[in-house]
Amino acid sequence: MKKHLFWVVLLLAGICQQAWAQDRAISGKVTDRSTGQGLPGVTIIVKGQPTIGTSTNADGAYTLSVPSVATTLVYSFVGYATQEAPITGANTISIALATDTKQLNEVVVTALGVERSRNSLAYSATQVDGSDITVARNPNPINGLSGKVAGLAITQSNTLGGSSNVIIRGTKSISGNNQALFVVDGVPISNANTNSTAQQTGSSGYDYGNAAADINPDDIATTTVLKGAAATALYGERAANGVILITTKKGRKSGVGVTVNSGVTFGRIDKSTFIKYQKQYGAGYGQYFNDYNGGSVAPTQDDASYGNAFDPSQLVYQWGAFTPGSPTFGQATPWVAAENDPSTFFKTGVSTLNSIVVDGGNETGTFKLGYVNDIQRGVLPNSNITKNTINFAGSLNLTPKLTVSTTVNYTRLAGLGRYGTGYGSENLMTNFRQWWETNVDIKEQKEAYERYNTNATWNLYSPETGDFSAAFWNNPYFVRYQNYENDSRYRTFGNVMANYKVFKGFDIVGRVTADSYDEMQEERSAVGSTTASYNPYYSRYNHTYREFNYDLFGNFSRDFNEYFSLRGVIGTNLRRVYNSSIFAQTNGGLVVPGLYSLSNSSSPINTPTESETNVGVDGVFVSATFGFRERVFLDLTARRDKATTLPTGNNSYIYPSVALGYVFSEDLHDKAPWLSYGKIRGNYAQVGAGALPLSVNNVYGKPAIFNSQTLFSVASTRNNPDLKPEKTRSAEFGLETAFLDSRVGLDATVYQQNSIDQIIPIAQSAASGVLNRYVNSGNVRNRGVELAAFVVPVKTQNFNWRLGANWARNENVVISLPVDNILLASYQGGVTSNATPGQAFGSLRGSDYVYLNGQRVVGANGYYLTTDANQIIGNPNPRWRGGVTNTISYKTISLSFLIDVRSGGSVFSLDRYYGLATGLQPETAGLNDLGNPSRNSIANGGGIIVDGVLADGTPNTKRVSNSSYGLYGYLRNPASTFVYDASYVKLREVSLTFGLPKAVLAKVSFLKTADFSIIGRNLWIIHKNLPDADPEDVASSGNFGQGYQGGAYPATRTLGANLRFGF
Repeated sequence: MKKHLFWVVLLLAGICQQAWAQDRAISGKVTDRSTGQGLPGVTIIVKGQPTIGTSTNADGAYTLSVPSVATTLVYSFVGYATQEAPITGANTISIALATDTKQLNEVVVTALGVERSRNSLAYSATQVDGSDITVARNPNPINGLSGKVAGLAITQSNTLGGSSNVIIRGTKSISGNNQALFVVDGVPISNANTNSTAQQTGSSGYDYGNAAADINPDDIATTTVLKGAAATALYGERAANGVILITTKKGRKSGVGVTVNSGVTFGRIDKSTFIKYQKQYGAGYGQYFNDYNGGSVAPTQDDASYGNAFDPSQLVYQWGAFTPGSPTFGQATPWVAAENDPSTFFKTGVSTLNSIVVDGGNETGTFKLGYVNDIQRGVLPNSNITKNTINFAGSLNLTPKLTVSTTVNYTRLAGLGRYGTGYGSENLMTNFRQWWETNVDIKEQKEAYERYNTNATWNLYSPETGDFSAAFWNNPYFVRYQNYENDSRYRTFGNVMANYKVFKGFDIVGRVTADSYDEMQEERSAVGSTTASYNPYYSRYNHTYREFNYDLFGNFSRDFNEYFSLRGVIGTNLRRVYNSSIFAQTNGGLVVPGLYSLSNSSSPINTPTESETNVGVDGVFVSATFGFRERVFLDLTARRDKATTLPTGNNSYIYPSVALGYVFSEDLHDKAPWLSYGKIRGNYAQVGAGALPLSVNNVYGKPAIFNSQTLFSVASTRNNPDLKPEKTRSAEFGLETAFLDSRVGLDATVYQQNSIDQIIPIAQSAASGVLNRYVNSGNVRNRGVELAAFVVPVKTQNFNWRLGANWARNENVVISLPVDNILLASYQGGVTSNATPGQAFGSLRGSDYVYLNGQRVVGANGYYLTTDANQIIGNPNPRWRGGVTNTISYKTISLSFLIDVRSGGSVFSLDRYYGLATGLQPETAGLNDLGNPSRNSIANGGGIIVDGVLADGTPNTKRVSNSSYGLYGYLRNPASTFVYDASYVKLREVSLTFGLPKAVLAKVSFLKTADFSIIGRNLWIIHKNLPDADPEDVASSGNFGQGYQGGAYPATRTLGANLRFGF
């Protein structure tokens, strides 16, 4: 027994001795090479034995027991280069990891949703993280990109839910669409707006916003901006304006999680962007009162403020004296400036944005289900938009080779009381900024409306003679509560996709995408409104849009050896678009007040305007990327499209591209250790744009029935059966670099794009029976420079500071046209937008001063001499744009802010054009060179001497009167007087976030993340040159309203808070 026990003990001792000989403990610390701070969470494994490993603690320290046969440890961490360390006789191994630029930028989503290594890209593609778009909780994801991407120009509207112009590298098409294409998870998304032609040319109407605003910002994972033709050529004829690729979030691959966001914001107008009124003079085109029973009556019909000087001792019958129910009915009241001017008309806009997302999955599949409720209340009374969105994303691995996935988004939007735009009575800013009486108290107007809900307006036609009707302007509250619009849009978009792995390195993808929406817009003018513009009416517009894309393509990827590789895509795309609309309006007024229906028309309605277009495009495409040693890449692509909008036999066209990139840092690791990354790239490509629907064959119009006879009419524009697609040829060169372990980086690009064979309507002699005909002609050039840089001045374990900046300059010139000038749009105020060879697209023309040796010439009457209205007076395109982003974080606290800059460009102000003439602004009522009120008569020391010279060059000394309407405004000055520099510097976004520390979260098992944010948008216009307005708020949502402003809305400063929880 003892003998057996001896052998057992000996065996156990041998096993223990062997174990002691095989294993030993190695300790150490892993740090960041650039900061020296410990890195928590670094994975350390024994090379060749991945089951033996550990990770560093919060200080970067670790201890690992390794077998005696182990020779190497492998250290890896996200964002850092993997590093190996030999196991020597020492028991301590400490290393410093360097940032891995390649890993940080490893994958970029490109055309068709194909993921590619950033190294292999030979064109400009800027990727923005979804959190950077939603940092200030902007409900419109388009505006969340503003100031963050070089070369991407986003012009925001100050209207509730208004449109945003999204232009990449300048305007290219003279008569077509210039908006970037949006693609969400492979689904091309319509970003069109259905605003009226009048609205899109700055005349009148409502801004119903862009359709791309239906995208849920909380669902965005990344956004990639593809700028040049080489990057977008695979999208064919609709990609000439660049592409914004949005990839949405997917479900997690293990477990189930819940994320909740809840936020509220409060908006008030920025008073630096609203008119300041003079307080010395009241109503009138001149200094007079009307007579009423021997008393003085304010000239209520005169929508101007060039009247008598205010005098509290003088009693005057004003509009309230003729309004039954008014506290001053029948009474004369002191002649004083209003206590409450129109700046008090605006209220605080309160908006809420709440969302919840449930996601989860396992190795077989994933899912994500989200819901968003977005309620926006404007700063104008009776204005709100409610949007509810449900989205679902799921994927399922049916077999090891076959995966199916789907995304579905459903949005339901309802708008009420959107803001009127342009020069019309529905836009109260036209009233407040151009045609107003400074003695009218806006609070009294509110009380007058609320008494009987009638149009108790200040602008009475002739109360002294018994005519109490509205002359030109309604009571502002009557406009907001009676003459409002309402609209709705129901939208569904998504895809179904199958991916089959035929063999390693070759997949076949089949995808069907759909974008479908129905919208309705109803507008009304109530009985009792002024008939100066139009009779009371009701109109209804219904629009249906359907787009389907059918994609089938194969992805090929093969590394032949350590030197050569090939990546490729080949496939086909079929696109079908169905677009229809109908518009109808009452005629001659409404029979029953307050009943808004087409059947309530006083006279038979005119024939409704109907439209239906169907577009089909069939495309095939191929792309091949040849790689050499993972540092030299040659990209070749081609796409052939066949479109139904072009003539049969001339309706197919090919878009080629070639690109070359060289990652030179791969060959300089030893010679330049300070260089983290470096790449040069260049490309050339051609993309196109098809013709507008119904622009090839001539068709007849069908006007209203006349004397029971059905009529047909010849269209005013002659179509062209020989049209070709527009083409954009693009060349681009770029440099990408990063230095000092990627603490500093620079991306620089130069480019030139020529858009040729423009499809444009050319004016014809009316004797030919048409006014215009479509032709292929013209060349528009855009060339410029883009810079994007970042620097990380401080990076420690607890404190980080990252500074990013971008700058872009684009020079836009119309190179050639078949005529001397094309009139793009004609505006109120005698100003036009034009395309002229040698000038920028959209150049403003109007009247100008006559100059002599650089000085303005004054006529014998003491007023300026002016030219005709065909002078170039402005260029709406900026000299450059830029943005600066700062992000500072300390432990779980972070602060970020964005400064958005525009330098140069012109804007014409119709508000100043009329508002100075009507005497609203303080400069019309100041002191003259004699120190006297300039509105005094000349005999009493008033009047002014305009600065300039006579025709013989001698200084002007003639004094002219300023006691009546017009001296400072349009009557005595050319249009160029009212053209201003549109530069601005804005504090666009601010976010201060407090997150719960990990130690606190660890005590609440079900809570994974929690943070509270204070957010702000458009808090401060740091600099601008346009008085009393926001230079960004142009008059329309179309191509031709840029550089023109009339009835401008003030900017809104938004401040709020957001809570986010993750479970």
